[in-house]
Amino acid sequence: MKTKAVRIHGVNDLRLEEFELPVIRDDEILAKVISDSICMSSHKFAMQGNAHKRVREDLAKKPVIIGHEFCGVLVDVGKKWAGKFKAGDRFAIQPALNYRGTLWAPGYSYDHIGGDATYVVIPSEVMEMDCLLPYEADAFFMGSLSEPMSCIVGAYHAQYHTKGGSYVHDMGIVEGGSLALLASVGPMGIGAIDYAMHAKRKPARVVVTDIDDDRLARAASIFTVEEARENGVELVYANTKDPDDPAARLKGLNGGKPFDDVFVFAPVKSVVEMGDRLLGPDGCLNFFAGPTDASFSASFNFYNVHYESHHLVGTSGGNTDDIRESLAMMADRRLNPVAMITHVGGLDAVPKTTIELDRIPGGKKLIYTHKKLDLVAIAGFAERGGTDSFYAELARIAAGNGGLWSKEAEDYLLANAPEI
Repeated sequence: MKTKAVRIHGVNDLRLEEFELPVIRDDEILAKVISDSICMSSHKFAMQGNAHKRVREDLAKKPVIIGHEFCGVLVDVGKKWAGKFKAGDRFAIQPALNYRGTLWAPGYSYDHIGGDATYVVIPSEVMEMDCLLPYEADAFFMGSLSEPMSCIVGAYHAQYHTKGGSYVHDMGIVEGGSLALLASVGPMGIGAIDYAMHAKRKPARVVVTDIDDDRLARAASIFTVEEARENGVELVYANTKDPDDPAARLKGLNGGKPFDDVFVFAPVKSVVEMGDRLLGPDGCLNFFAGPTDASFSASFNFYNVHYESHHLVGTSGGNTDDIRESLAMMADRRLNPVAMITHVGGLDAVPKTTIELDRIPGGKKLIYTHKKLDLVAIAGFAERGGTDSFYAELARIAAGNGGLWSKEAEDYLLANAPEI
């Protein structure tokens, strides 16, 4: 079977290509990809090429399919897995396989599987590591968002605290404590607000910061102070651009006290150092943002590490339990990460979008892999609709859903957008 896919051949060398997939072996599965959301990690991969830690072989000799936040339908199941999966099953995937101590992952390490493709061959190790996950929801884009949400879930679970005189780590944020989410109104920060409000283990107060009033206003319109209060959480939004001492101001918003947990969503030295200053006794700082600079560093107060038991954690992706939790919370409608999505496009938009991702404003860029579409902001549908009936209808659907993407919009796109 032929597939169309975006493969990376080297630094910023992404090509939309058509090629033949091999016939699946007994321990493999053929799958149709429907949606993939483009991750900043893919942008970093494009910038690094062969220098990326997940690359297995020289990309110039063996290019790999890019994209790792994908969802679709199984087409043909090898007999080894026929008792567990069947053709027609919808699936999501956990790309962080942790296979035999390697960093191999779909979207980084394989020539026949990645999210930005029409069809893929799923290798045996994905199933062996229990990383091919049944997907029960009716909208494919939610399956694509389950992977980035799992990264957020994993970060919350990675937090830890101790009690005086004890060396036992109590995993997770402080229940009923205070949480600061710094630079947290991008797509991943939006997901972190959602999880803080709706997970079983909640803080009493969440302070969300950014330096852009428009981005803060959008976040506040999606996750309102009133909804947070109904869920037992006091939610505060704050712009930290202008204050002379933003850390002092944020402590003031926390009753004059430092915070139990601090998350940093931007690889910016000043933001990391502000997070350090916000920590209280036994405070835990989570450096969530993945820098592209391998030498990125910031100052950390080691006096407080010694005497106040400050500590630092970082995670790169979630595990399979995290993605299962994400999928379960979506199915129960406790999580609704649709607010992450701000742009929609087709497979032909992937190369340019991936390379320029850090320069494109907004949140997640959602790709429908069987479609040929420019990358267009949801907020831009109405303007396009002035001369294009396809976008006029998408604008009408989005307007009826609070300006957000939806299953109705996905169904319309899948039925009416041109094929790649």
